[in-house]
Amino acid sequence: MLSRSIVVQSLRSIRDRFFDTRRQRNEQNDVQETSDDVTGPSLDNLSVDMQFLIMTFLSPQDLCRLGGTSTYWRSMVRDPVLWKYFLLRDMPLWQSVDHLSVPDVKLTGSAVLDDSQMQFDYMAEYLRICPACRNQWRHQPRATFESVTSFFQSLVPVAEPQFAMFGPGLEQLEISLMTTIMNSPHILPIAGIPQRQIDGIGSGISFKYKDQHRFNIATLYSTNRTERERARLEHLSLRSKLFVYQEDSESNMPLSLNPMFNQVCQAMNGFIFVANAETERGVDRGWEEESAQIRVMLDPVVGTVSHPILVLSCVSRETADRHRIPCVTVAHQLQLISLPNPWMVQDTTAETLTGLLDGIDWLLRHSGVKL
Repeated sequence: MLSRSIVVQSLRSIRDRFFDTRRQRNEQNDVQETSDDVTGPSLDNLSVDMQFLIMTFLSPQDLCRLGGTSTYWRSMVRDPVLWKYFLLRDMPLWQSVDHLSVPDVKLTGSAVLDDSQMQFDYMAEYLRICPACRNQWRHQPRATFESVTSFFQSLVPVAEPQFAMFGPGLEQLEISLMTTIMNSPHILPIAGIPQRQIDGIGSGISFKYKDQHRFNIATLYSTNRTERERARLEHLSLRSKLFVYQEDSESNMPLSLNPMFNQVCQAMNGFIFVANAETERGVDRGWEEESAQIRVMLDPVVGTVSHPILVLSCVSRETADRHRIPCVTVAHQLQLISLPNPWMVQDTTAETLTGLLDGIDWLLRHSGVKL
């Protein structure tokens, strides 16, 4: 994280260069000035420290408006160090990130910007991915290939899209996300429960979104309920029956999808991966295994390479003394940026289902449902 002193130092150097340039220009034109500083009761006349403090309270839109008031403020507001500070400060607070708004991983690098980083437009990057600005460009015309994809999707009516839900967040959390969903008709009413079970590991449940759009979630657990509960209480790592692993190896890295689930996954319109975003898990090898599970599920051989995947970055509950892993960190840990599929990471709370509907809305839209 950039320190405030580094940002103030950068802004002060911009201010000094601005007034040195102005003084030299005035001397060449034989213009007399009594001071190098801006005079008059204005924001310009405050110290750099105070100017920076004020800028930290402004929204991105207000900062851009401030930069349009004068040449001086345009120089100050365009400072790459300032916007890298804002980016590193705000990213952990954002509740969602997707394949169109994920920041460059290099943004989490060193505190001091080298020459190559100084050429990077951190201001444009911030405005591109900041949730407060995202809605403004989300409805603008998309890239040609995305428009073509959207066009062909619109030709195929999706009466009731089907999504497969899997991932350790379904089993490791103290509060069951799926149980909460099934008992929250005010959030997602249940529209029907099919009779057919999926090989004893999960079953499909139909829900209704906004009282008009039906969709089906097939919950795919790693193993049966007794084994899952024992693993959760004893903090054990189980091999998921969804995948095939290398013989005579203790590794939990999956090699391929279990053939008996191929047909199930091929019938899906998209996937929901529930990640455990509680900070207690820390940095472990589980991220590598979970990233491999996602890639196996989206394997072109299975025919799911173009399907969207929603990652619910889930915690059991939100309290003052419990924190979550930022969704941007989850996206990088799962290496989602390298996926060819559309993807989104959405902060979700199992107890209240906060953030769930935002994720479902994104998933339905990217599955061809016109909302």
